[in-house]
Amino acid sequence: MTIPADPLDRGGISHFGRRLRAGETTAVAATEAYLARIATLDRQLQTYEHVAASAALQAAKAVDEAFARGADFGPLMGVPVAVKDIIAVDGMPTTAGSDIDVSDLIGGPGGFMRGLAAAGCVVIGKTKAVEFAMSGTGANYRRGTPRNPWDAAVFRLTAGSSSGSAAAVAAGLCGFAIGTDTGGSIRGPAAFCSVFGLKPTADIWPMDGCFPVSATLDTIGPLTRSAEDAAIVFAALCGTPVPSAAAIEGVKLGRPRVLFGDRLDGRVAARLEDALSALAAAGVTIVEMDIPELAEIDPLFRIISLAEMVASFGRERFHRTSEFMNPDIAASIAAGFDITPDSYAAARRRQQELVRLSTTWFDGIDAWVGPVKWKLPPAFPGDFTSLSASTALLEACAGPTRSANVLSLCAASLPLPHVPSAMPTGLQVICPGRADERLLSLARGFETVLGRSPSPDLSDFASP
Repeated sequence: MTIPADPLDRGGISHFGRRLRAGETTAVAATEAYLARIATLDRQLQTYEHVAASAALQAAKAVDEAFARGADFGPLMGVPVAVKDIIAVDGMPTTAGSDIDVSDLIGGPGGFMRGLAAAGCVVIGKTKAVEFAMSGTGANYRRGTPRNPWDAAVFRLTAGSSSGSAAAVAAGLCGFAIGTDTGGSIRGPAAFCSVFGLKPTADIWPMDGCFPVSATLDTIGPLTRSAEDAAIVFAALCGTPVPSAAAIEGVKLGRPRVLFGDRLDGRVAARLEDALSALAAAGVTIVEMDIPELAEIDPLFRIISLAEMVASFGRERFHRTSEFMNPDIAASIAAGFDITPDSYAAARRRQQELVRLSTTWFDGIDAWVGPVKWKLPPAFPGDFTSLSASTALLEACAGPTRSANVLSLCAASLPLPHVPSAMPTGLQVICPGRADERLLSLARGFETVLGRSPSPDLSDFASP
């Protein structure tokens, strides 16, 4: 079956904007094209929880009519966008990946969604997510697990929790997507699906209207098909100039040993080394770093994130609804009730100490680099069998992404180009907090050296 063309496949957001302003396309045409691709491909890929076809077409028509009257909302005008289904969108349901009604914890659309609307974006639907955004696997046994579009022969995971958002971008089912990142939930799926994922500094964009996993660690950010597109999205939503590609000769990158560790798969390690060698050949200096304090990150993350999750979710609600949850998520929330107030307070104090200390770790260093995931995308074993099986799946999807959240840094996953028969992985780039524009500038510079990821062959996913 013929798959409808992707309106942003060639040239990304900037090229689409030029065509729109030249009268060669319209917001309605782009929206119709993505709806057609969703109808053709998403029966197999299962990236969307809710497709708002009628509302999206109405919004696209309004954008075209405003443009015809002389209005120009900026570089994102008319771009169809998918939004992770833990974020409230006007007129659309928000499930938070759950069969349990938690709408009272989310509320109505927040400041970030108002910014998307002001930029002239067309929200095409809500993408699937891990329940309550609380797992890194991408598996959701109750509401469906998105399939990684890079393997038509084996059902592979996308990682989580922004699972549907990453898969939708990779499959060309939206212009770009919005996810959230508490400990790697944008960067992990981006790496597994070969797209670009940005975890900005935590307070860049407001989190109101989003399910509260951890008030301390939550961030919202875009998943795009390139670093260039992410820079355009960031600038448009912040009202700042688009960060240009950095001249990378003379850039100094730190390579913290803890981020690599002994869990790194040999195939991932080889791809990372090839990328770092290419950057070094282009003039980048790479410095090995020993930062033993990074070994504290995972325990601190667990205490802070679980304690804050159960504080917002509530013990009574949990006992009333836990039987309707994914078993692995229910077990994680239950463990949160064992964390004492004193343990939480101590973890927060130590976290704040490390945030202050981390500023010295970037002295003379432009960014850290490392893996996003330690392994390649694993096969999905199917229905939930046991908590031990769930733990093994988490290990297969693990990676050193939590440091950026705990230390209040900004970070990105840059897809490493690969042959179509190979599974994706990503290079993690981490900068100090509030250095988001520098992060995007470096990522764009690296992209010019390393190249962009190809698109997956989707022919075997097409449904009549």
